[in-house]
Amino acid sequence: MAQQALHILLSELISRWENEVIEFKNVGDSYSTSDIGKYFSALANEANLRDVEKAWLVFGVNNKSRSIVGSDYRQDNERLQSLKMQISAETEPSITFREIHELQSDKGRVILFEIPAAPLGMPIAWKGHYYARAGESLTHLGLDKLDEIRKQVGATDWSGQVANAATLDHLDTHALTKARESFAKKYANRFALEEVMTWPESTFLDRAKLTKDGQITRATILLLGKAEAAHLLSPQPAQMTWKLEGVERAYQHFGPPFLLNTSILYQKIRNIQLRILPEDQLLPIEVAKYDQKIVLEALHNCIAHQDYGRNGRIIVTELPDRLIFENEGSFYEGQPVDYISGHKTPRRYRNPFLAQAMAELNMIDTMGYGIYEMHIGQARRYFPLPDYDLSEPYAVKMTIHGKIVDPAYSRMLIQKTDLSLQDIFALDRVQKKLPLDDVMVKHLRRANLIEGRKPNLHVSATVAAATASKADYIRTRAQDDDYYTKLIRDYLVKFGSATRKEIDTLLWGKLSDALDVEQKQNKIGNLITSMRTTETIVNTGSRKLPKWTLKEKK
Repeated sequence: MAQQALHILLSELISRWENEVIEFKNVGDSYSTSDIGKYFSALANEANLRDVEKAWLVFGVNNKSRSIVGSDYRQDNERLQSLKMQISAETEPSITFREIHELQSDKGRVILFEIPAAPLGMPIAWKGHYYARAGESLTHLGLDKLDEIRKQVGATDWSGQVANAATLDHLDTHALTKARESFAKKYANRFALEEVMTWPESTFLDRAKLTKDGQITRATILLLGKAEAAHLLSPQPAQMTWKLEGVERAYQHFGPPFLLNTSILYQKIRNIQLRILPEDQLLPIEVAKYDQKIVLEALHNCIAHQDYGRNGRIIVTELPDRLIFENEGSFYEGQPVDYISGHKTPRRYRNPFLAQAMAELNMIDTMGYGIYEMHIGQARRYFPLPDYDLSEPYAVKMTIHGKIVDPAYSRMLIQKTDLSLQDIFALDRVQKKLPLDDVMVKHLRRANLIEGRKPNLHVSATVAAATASKADYIRTRAQDDDYYTKLIRDYLVKFGSATRKEIDTLLWGKLSDALDVEQKQNKIGNLITSMRTTETIVNTGSRKLPKWTLKEKK
C-alpha cells in the first residue's frame, strides 16, 4: 500500500478510535509475540461477529493522546515479516496477517497489522485458547460468541455431519499414521512426533479437528477411511478419477483415504522432463512437465471445495499438454482472479469442517494462498499460468499447462526476474490472446514488455536480443584458472601422462570463444608453465616433445 494511502487509512482508523476491531498500541522496540497472537485471535473473531472483512492492530500510536509517537518494533523488514510465520504456527486453524504495513510519517514509524476476519464457522484460537474483545479490553471468547461463530454454517456443512454407524475400525491404519505425522510436523514447536504417536486415536482425531466429541464425521471417512468404508457416505461416490486422453486412453478411480490417494493419483500422471527453450536461442533449461506441489495443491483444493451434496466425483483429465481438474459446485467465495495476488482471505467455506481438518493435516491453508502459490510456482518454472473455466453454473474447471504456449513469454520470465505477478499475469493473457484492459496495455508497452496493436498484441521480441546476449556471454565468459588446471590434473590422474597436443584437445573447446587461435595456444602454454613452476607437474619427455606427468609427493 502506498504511503499516501496508509496516511489516509491511519487517519480513518484514529477517527473511529478503538473498538472491537481496532487496537492501538504505544510500542517501543519490543513487544510480546504471545500477546500479539492473543490480539490476533480476538480481533479476527470480533471481525467475524461484526461481519467486517478485516481488523487492525496498530503500533506507534499513543493510546491516551490519540497521537502518532512512532515505534521501533522489528526495524529490520525481514524480521518484521517473519512475524507472519510465527502467528501462523500457533493459530488454529492456521491463519496469519493478510499484510504488515509500515508507514513512515514525520512523527515516527507506524506499523499497521492487517488481520483477516475469522472464516464463517471457524473461530480462531491462539495456542489452543480463543480470545475476544470487551470494549477496549482483551478477554476470552465466551461460549455465546463461540457458539454464534460455530453455528454460522453448522447445519449446511455436509462434511461436518456425523457418519452414522462409522467406528474407528472403518479408518485406514496407514492413513492414521500419515495424519499423525502431518499434524506433528505442523505443530512441531508444540508437540514431538513421539508424543503425538502415543495419543489414543480418539484424542488425536479430536485434536486434529477430524471428529466431533469422538464421533466420526464424513470428513473423517473422506480423508482417513478405508476404501470399503465409502458406502457410509452413500449416495456420494467419494471418488477421484484420473483419466488419460489422447493417443492412449486409460482411467482409474480412487476412493478413501484421500490423504494417501491424492499422492497415488499424482503418480499416474506422466511427468517427463522437458527442455523448454530451443538450444539456438538459450542454453536449454530442463524442468518437470508438472510440479508435484502444484498438482497436489490443485487436487486438494478440489477436495476442500467440492459440493458433495451434488453426488459427483472429482475428475483429473490428463491430456498430452495439460491437466484439467474438475469438481462439483460453483466457485464459492469471489472469483479466482481475486486470489492471484495472495491478499484476499476467504470468509466462507462450502465445507468448513473438512477445510479445517485438511488445514490441520497440512493439505491446504485457510488464507486463500493456494491459487497464489500455484501461479507463482508456474511462473518460476517459466510455464503458462493456470486457467479457470466457470462457464458451467455448478462446476469449476482448472487447467495446469504442461507445455510452452509462446517461447517469448518464457524467455521474458528468464530474462526479467523482477517482474511482478501482476505483470506476469498480464503477459500470460497476451500470449493466450485473451482480452486485456487499456490501462495494463499502456503499462506493459511503457515497460517494453509487449509489441503490436490491439487485438494483435504479443510479448516483446526485443527480449530475444537480450537473451541472445546472455547466451553469448555464457559461451564467451572465461573460467578461473583453477578450473582448467583441475581438468589437467584429473586427466593425468586417469591416464598417467599427457602431451601438449592432448592437453590442447582437452581444453580447447572449454576456453572462451572470445579468444582467437593464438590466444588460446598462449593461454594453455601459460597454464602449463604455471603448473610446472609450482611443481604440480613435471616433464618426463624431451624439451622438443614434452610429456607431462604429476609430480610425485615425497
